[in-house]
Amino acid sequence: MPKPVVPEDKRRRRRPTKSGTVLSEELIVETALRMLREHGSAGLTARRLGLALDADPSTLYRYFRGMDELTLAIGDALIGQALRGWRRTGEWRADLRSFGLGIHAAYLAHPQAALLTTNRVTGRAHELAADEAVLDVLRTAGFPLPDTVRIYHAFIDQTLAFAALDAASLALPSDSLHADEDMWRSTYARLPATTHPRIAEAAPLLATRMLDSAYPTALEMLLDSAAARLEAFRD
Repeated sequence: MPKPVVPEDKRRRRRPTKSGTVLSEELIVETALRMLREHGSAGLTARRLGLALDADPSTLYRYFRGMDELTLAIGDALIGQALRGWRRTGEWRADLRSFGLGIHAAYLAHPQAALLTTNRVTGRAHELAADEAVLDVLRTAGFPLPDTVRIYHAFIDQTLAFAALDAASLALPSDSLHADEDMWRSTYARLPATTHPRIAEAAPLLATRMLDSAYPTALEMLLDSAAARLEAFRD
């Protein structure tokens, strides 16, 4: 049976750790993000996290029922970073574009954490606020409810899917990442037009284009589709 999480007011009354640090959920998440960045998901354990915080690992269970709940808190923290940098303008397309790019950037700033959390549903405050905001942007713009849900679904899943894909590349060892990037020049660019005519004609563009994320382009295509849908509804 999971251990009960101690209420916030009782956590704050606990004595500091040996180093004088007063634990909080935010501090634990920040430390976990740092450990993921430095050691990957295999390096994030309750024991190692306790050592990094100078606290007994059992203390963590006063804040989280287990490492899975901590994982959800990490994912929610990344969404929170995107929310803090986002300001609505009242123009639905610009607002969705800036929010999508913000979420994508927040995950890519922590690629190891992104790999661990992009496929999870946290049900936490920042995720709920983000979902409410996207739905409100679409409804305020005049989208019917069925279209709102359909576009919201595509927007969220596309954003997280690209975040996971791009984070996976960033999480590769540097030698592997550079080898993958060089493949567009060392192999694709040298294919003869006699055997691969379409690749050969596109090779110079591929060598440049494929090194960047396709998310901004995919996002614009999604927004184009949504705009056409809205126009058709108004007509």
